[in-house]
Order: sequence, then structure tokens, then C-alpha cells
Amino acid sequence: MTENVKVMLSEEEVDKRIQEIGDQISKDYAGKQVHLVCVLKGGAFFMVELAKRITVPVSLDFMSVSSYGSDTKSSGVVKIVKDLDEPLNGKDVLVVEDIIDSGRTLSYLLEMLKDRKPASLKLCTLLDKPSRRVIDVDVDYTGFQIPDEFVVGYGLDYDQRYRNLPYIGIMELGEE
Repeated sequence: MTENVKVMLSEEEVDKRIQEIGDQISKDYAGKQVHLVCVLKGGAFFMVELAKRITVPVSLDFMSVSSYGSDTKSSGVVKIVKDLDEPLNGKDVLVVEDIIDSGRTLSYLLEMLKDRKPASLKLCTLLDKPSRRVIDVDVDYTGFQIPDEFVVGYGLDYDQRYRNLPYIGIMELGEE
């Protein structure tokens, strides 16, 4: 099997868009502190770059979840692999995700986080695949809407590889 990655969104395009999102978040949270909750592992690259561009005070926390069921499809059942280190009670929380497709995992996660009584709860994603949506999820900040392609780079991986690419690429698999 051969692997080829074709650039979908260049490093410059991604960088420019993250700056725009950071500017908007800074305006929306003026006078407040925003508590960023990163969904690991893929969201880490995006959250770090986003946090550097937000001008209001920022605090960070990390969460790791997995959807399990068959290997090819999420069942919508979510397992918390790593929970947050701090309570959310009274905080203005922004969940930071690398990509949203079906919406199953994120829908569950957002409901669970709402039960922790944050002052506000919003969602930010670098990439959104609305054509794959099974459950509606309100996304407050979106980097890019993309077609239903398998993408890597900027935290997104194929078998734990390609996360460190500085751009978003389409993964093409072929026969040798």
C-alpha cells in the first residue's frame, strides 16, 4: 500500500485562519478569562496555536475520549480516557477540537461538560465535515468546512503518523 499526502490547506492558510479565530474569540471574551479544553490528541496542535493568538487571559486543560464500537464506525458510546484536571464550575469554557464529522462523540461530550456547570460552553474546531453529520452539533468557531476526505496534518493522523505536518493534507492510499 502506498501513501501520498496532497496539500488541501497550506500552512499559510491555516495560520491566517487561526489568527482570525483568535481575534474573534478575543473580542467575544473581552473582559473575561477563557478556559480552553483540548480534546486530545489531535486538538493539541490547534489549541496551542490558537491560545497564542488569544489576547484575553487563557487557562488550559486536556481531555481524552474514545468512541468505541466496531472498528469502522463509532457507536456513539464514549469512554473518558483522561478526564479534566480542574472543575468547570463558573468558567467560560471553550472546547477545542481538531475535526468534527459525525458529531456523536462531541454531542455526548458537550452534554457531559454542561453538567459540570460552566458559566458558558462553546465549541471551536479547526475542521468541520458537515456532510458526515449524524447528530447536530452547534459549532461556534470553525476554521474550515471541508469535503468528506480523509485528512492528516496539524494534529490529524493516519496510524499515529503525519500529525506533525504544518498543513492539512488529503491522505491518498494506493496499491503498490
